[in-house]
Amino acid sequence: MSDLFISGYASRFGEADLSGDIVQRGAFSASLLSRADPFPMLFGHQTDTPIGVWDRIFEDEIGLFVAGRILDTAPSPRRLVESGAVSGLSIGYRTRRSNSRPSGGRILTDIDLWEVSVVAFPMLRSAQITHIGDSSEINADHQRRYA
Repeated sequence: MSDLFISGYASRFGEADLSGDIVQRGAFSASLLSRADPFPMLFGHQTDTPIGVWDRIFEDEIGLFVAGRILDTAPSPRRLVESGAVSGLSIGYRTRRSNSRPSGGRILTDIDLWEVSVVAFPMLRSAQITHIGDSSEINADHQRRYA
């Protein structure tokens, strides 16, 4: 068995999550500049057993795009992703700067990103794995959709 390549948006700008928080474009910039690649991939925010690595993490006009590999040493999460049973992405972070929203929640303007997890139920429903397959296909798919 070989690694399983996946990609998608772990966060999208301007969309409220289930708690009412909205991430503003540029919120991840400082955190991404201070981190080294590769970035660990977790399953359900479980820090004790990473399932892979995020080889690419960057902000584009849509949100926080991630692309990486579920390692062949994590067969259970791999099967769940391949079957479509688990397709969400979720960020683990500490808020550095935010503003309250009158309708509830916050506008997050500076985020210290700690981890990105594959999850069943993301707080931001549109944070999803969008591609499963060869890494060159992931890159081409992102460029085709969002270039």
